[in-house]
Amino acid sequence: MYGFCGWSGSERWDSKAVVETISQTLGWEGEQVILDSAGATGQLVLCKGLYPIDAWNQNGVAAIVLGSPEWRSELYAKIAHEQGQAAAFAKGYQEMGSNILQQIHGSFAVLATVDDKVFLAVDRLGVHTLSYGLKDGVFAFGSSSRSVAAHPAFSLDLDPQAIFHFFFFSDVPSPGSVYPGVEKLQPAQYVEYFNGNLHRDFYWDIKYVDAGAPPFANLKERFHETLENAVRRSYDEAPAAAFLSGGTDSSTVTGMLTRVAGEPVHTYSMGFSVEGFDEMEYARTAVRHFGAIPHEFYVTPEDVLNTLPILASAYDEPFGNESAVSSYLCASHAKRDGVKVLLAGDGGDEVFGGNERYSKQMVFEHYARIPDVFSKKILEPLVFGFPGGKMLWPIRKVRSYIEQARVPLPDRLESYNHLYRTSLDTVFEPEFLDKINRDQPIAMLRETYNRAHSEHPINRMLHLDMKFTLADNDLRKVSRTCEAAGIEVRYPLLDEALVEFAAELPPDYKVRGSHLRWFYKEALKGFLPKEIIEKKKHGFGLPFGEWALSHPSLNAEVERLTQAFMARGIIRPEYLSEVKRCHAEEHATFYGTMLWRIAMLEAWMQAHGY
Repeated sequence: MYGFCGWSGSERWDSKAVVETISQTLGWEGEQVILDSAGATGQLVLCKGLYPIDAWNQNGVAAIVLGSPEWRSELYAKIAHEQGQAAAFAKGYQEMGSNILQQIHGSFAVLATVDDKVFLAVDRLGVHTLSYGLKDGVFAFGSSSRSVAAHPAFSLDLDPQAIFHFFFFSDVPSPGSVYPGVEKLQPAQYVEYFNGNLHRDFYWDIKYVDAGAPPFANLKERFHETLENAVRRSYDEAPAAAFLSGGTDSSTVTGMLTRVAGEPVHTYSMGFSVEGFDEMEYARTAVRHFGAIPHEFYVTPEDVLNTLPILASAYDEPFGNESAVSSYLCASHAKRDGVKVLLAGDGGDEVFGGNERYSKQMVFEHYARIPDVFSKKILEPLVFGFPGGKMLWPIRKVRSYIEQARVPLPDRLESYNHLYRTSLDTVFEPEFLDKINRDQPIAMLRETYNRAHSEHPINRMLHLDMKFTLADNDLRKVSRTCEAAGIEVRYPLLDEALVEFAAELPPDYKVRGSHLRWFYKEALKGFLPKEIIEKKKHGFGLPFGEWALSHPSLNAEVERLTQAFMARGIIRPEYLSEVKRCHAEEHATFYGTMLWRIAMLEAWMQAHGY
């Protein structure tokens, strides 16, 4: 676990003992930097880094900067160059308070302590993470939620609400955590602790444009320049390789990295010997097109079996995205080859409009434009009152469309969510349900959806996915698996300038009818191979559901883990039996996802001593 942690407040804790407790809990080994007694609060901070990390502690002022941010201010850039990033941030916070965040850009997590104030912030896209908690006069913080919970003022007990969120989302989304009283900063958010009080706010929002656009040719030129500069900043003269799934994003990064490096670059691709999951041929198309040096590997059920306990130990909170297996194996192979930095293509879908649900949801949004005098007074009474309508295919289809269209966004996005479409009373034990708020996941989605600076559904869905799909899930997947493999990962498609450029594009430049990422693909014609521009999206999906049926050892391990989880009194045994039946008889991939979540949660609990 990389990063830093510390606390401010009560003097009743023995600092040395607390340091030892936290270090043991996190499994921190090797070099640690200790900043002791920074200011009047008795501050103590631990530092450890796979990523660049810089610390400063002088005259009662302490600061830590994790990552390699850039400065808009020439003054602070000069200080960062001469004295280090932490010195620049310390001076900036003293002079500007939270406004210093307008001057620092890129991927980072920062801390500053001045007198009795403690200030924490993470970057605009949520590449890095920070957690915090306030309890019994102690304000604890750290790069991971577990580092906060490990402080003796807090608890490593598990929050039932967070367990419910895990099953709903496949992760524990911010601002909550799996530990009671511990919260995570959301992207572009800061928190300031002073005199026993917490102040939280967002310092940046994506400014979406809902209509209008400059001429396409001008936009295309700007896009290519912005994209190349984004990859150049990620490359930073360091030897770097690229994830290459064969999709649009990873192929784009590979091509731009080749241009920036001025020589063939190494790529790492994962394949699956299962129909519908393997897209190695597209990766090979990109390799041939850009003259890359390929490294190909086929994932096997044995790989899943061997990787499962590694992933369970790597995450500080439960994480249920099965494609983490592919990400970890890719990073591990690159690490063994001596690669230090991998460039990933994550973010393109959420920035430029590449998820199929965006176009599907707009079909339902069209219904809201029909005048009520027709839809509610004529159409709906006719359709729902038609004799035998439930049995007639055309009427049944129209009824289904209207029923879905009646559900507003973002709620409608969850119509395919297993927990959203299943009665929770049939899934969870009554004692568990008594401890949770069933409506909280939807409330969280609504808050982020409605917070978008846009009135258009496409932009609002993008804003929602930037937080829940990207920051809470995909970035945690790739960052943590690369960390476990011992390699740094960077995300050029999440470069701020590129994200802000995409926000200027009107919604129909992102999703035009059924055409996803319309502008992106049009602008990259001639740069990307035609086959990749026209292909359907796959990603690093894992055929776990199929393998859990066909591979005896993997099947046995899933059975062991799911049966062990039953003893925890969270899920009803009848529900697990039904999921297993549907997994074997109806849809191995869909129901395999829930089996994976149950198995991973149990593996995570066992790995962390629960």
